[in-house]
Amino acid sequence: MKLPSGSPNPYQIALQQLDIAASYLDLDPGIHDMLRYPKRELIVNFPVKMDDGSVKIFTGYRIHHSTVRGPTKGGIRYHPDVTLDSMRAMAMWMTWKCAVVNVPYGGAKGGVVCDPKKLSLTELENLTRRYATEIAILMSPEGDIPAPDMGTNPQIMAWIMDTYSMHRGYTTPAVVTGKPVEVGGSLGRYQATGRGVSFIVLEALKHLGMEADGATVAVQGFGNVGSASALMLQEAGCRVVGISDIEGGIYSADGLDPKDVLAHTREAGTVVGYAGADFITNQELLALPVDILVPAAVEEVLTRDNASHVRTKLIVEGANGPTTPEADRILGEKGVFLVPDILANAGGVTVSYFEWVQGLQRLFWTEEQINEQLHRVMVQSFQEVLHMAQEKGVTMRTAGLILAVNRVGRAILIRGIYP
Repeated sequence: MKLPSGSPNPYQIALQQLDIAASYLDLDPGIHDMLRYPKRELIVNFPVKMDDGSVKIFTGYRIHHSTVRGPTKGGIRYHPDVTLDSMRAMAMWMTWKCAVVNVPYGGAKGGVVCDPKKLSLTELENLTRRYATEIAILMSPEGDIPAPDMGTNPQIMAWIMDTYSMHRGYTTPAVVTGKPVEVGGSLGRYQATGRGVSFIVLEALKHLGMEADGATVAVQGFGNVGSASALMLQEAGCRVVGISDIEGGIYSADGLDPKDVLAHTREAGTVVGYAGADFITNQELLALPVDILVPAAVEEVLTRDNASHVRTKLIVEGANGPTTPEADRILGEKGVFLVPDILANAGGVTVSYFEWVQGLQRLFWTEEQINEQLHRVMVQSFQEVLHMAQEKGVTMRTAGLILAVNRVGRAILIRGIYP
C-alpha cells in the first residue's frame, strides 16, 4: 500500500512512538538515542534466473533493531512496496512486541521488493534460496531467526531452512519459525497470530463490560491473521458482519460465516462476490457501526482522513502499524479503546518462540499445550499493559511502549556498554 501524500513514513511513526514512551521514563539520553537506531542493516541486490531463461535483479533487506534481550526475531515480507524505512520501523516494532510479551528476543525484519503473485513456484523458490544465501551471514538459531510475513508462507520458510542447512551440512530446524510441521514446525503456529488477536479481543471486552455473545465484528484483511481472528471470534459467540481484502469487502447485518467465506475465497481469490452479502469498499468497512474492528491488512489504513468516520467501541490491531499517530489522537478523543499491534498481534511471535524452543530441544508440544501457554502469555501481557495505562493515564499504545522500552532500556543498563 502506498503511503498517502504528505504522510510520515513508517520509520518516522516508529520514532515518534519511541519518543513519546521515553518521555514517561527516566531513560538515559544515550540509551534513548541508541534505541532510535537499528543495530545493523543489510541491503542485498541479487540475481534470480527466471523461467524464460532471463536473469532479473531483486533487492532485499534484513534489519536488526536490537540484540540486547536475545537473538533477533522478525518476519520476511515479499511485496512491491518493501522499503528500507518500512523494514526499520517493523524491526523496531518487533523489539517492542517481544518485550511486551516478555519473550527473550530482539526485533528484526526482512523483505524482498517483488510481487510474489507474479512469480512461478520455481521462480519463487529460486528467489527465496538466493535471498536466504545472501542474508545467511546474519541468520543462525542463536543470532537471527526469520519467520513468515506478508507474501511469505510455511513453504518459503522450509526453503530458507533447507538452504541454510545445506550450507551448514546438517539440518538446522531452529533457524526459522513458521515452518510446516513435517520439518520441525509447531502445532498451532499458523493460527497463532489470529488466535492471539481473539484472546485480546475477549479480554478487552471484559474490561469494557461488554459481552462477547452477539458482539458485532468487522475484519479488514482476510489473510492468515484476519481469517483466523474471524473464525475464533465467531466461535466465541461474536457476529462477524464485515470482511474485506485488497479487492473490496462484503457485509451482512445478519452475520457472515467466516469458514464459508474462506472456502469462497480459496475458489474465487477474493471475498468479493460471496453470495448473500453486499459489496462494500475497504473505507466503508472501517466506518461500519460495529462493536469490534480488527484491522488485519497493512500499515496506515486508519489515518487523519478517515479516523473521524470510525464507529466502533473497540479496535484490536491485527496488522502492524495500521493506525497513524494523527488517527490515534482522533480515535482517543472519540473514546475508542484501541489495543495496539505490539500487544494485539504478538501471538505469532510468542508461538514462534515456542517453536524455536521446541526445535532447539527436539522436544515437541501438543497443540493444547501451545494454545494454553499462548492464552496465558496474552492475558498476562494485556493485564500488564492495562495496568500501565491506568497508572500513567495514557493510551494502551503508549502504555505498551512504556513497558517495552523500559524492559529493553533496563537490559542495556544491566548489561552495560561494551567495551
